[in-house]
Amino acid sequence: MIRLTADTFDPGAALNRFTAGRTVTGAVASFLGIARGEAGQATALELEAYPGFTEARIAAFIETAIHRFGLQDAEVIHRVGPIPPGDPIVLVLTAAGHRREAFEACDYLMDYLKSRAPFWKKEYGPGGARWVEPTTRDLADIERWRETEQT
Repeated sequence: MIRLTADTFDPGAALNRFTAGRTVTGAVASFLGIARGEAGQATALELEAYPGFTEARIAAFIETAIHRFGLQDAEVIHRVGPIPPGDPIVLVLTAAGHRREAFEACDYLMDYLKSRAPFWKKEYGPGGARWVEPTTRDLADIERWRETEQT
């Protein structure tokens, strides 16, 4: 499941819904991204998405993760619009028979969300607004998945 929302969400409630009734799942991994204030330098984030297109790209990432890691299920909740520091931005949940697959799939999905998902991210602070691009580290993180795809 994919949910883009302008509203804040409750990560605990989402995790409880995701895990309810899973009697054959051995592991659920989660990642929660939170908007940080960058030591007072950022007063808000704003994320824009292209409705329909953004969900389709994320669905493709999830489908790849399901097949690659043998997942039973995966879910992504992602905020759009203005997000104040301290609010959740993204929640990735993965369910698998074993922990390694759940952890790796969660990491994989976050790397793809961070570097390849069609979001436009703007950070606001005392010096005004600036567009935020994937960092060198973000791009290196995603490359490791490509390396393992080729072996």
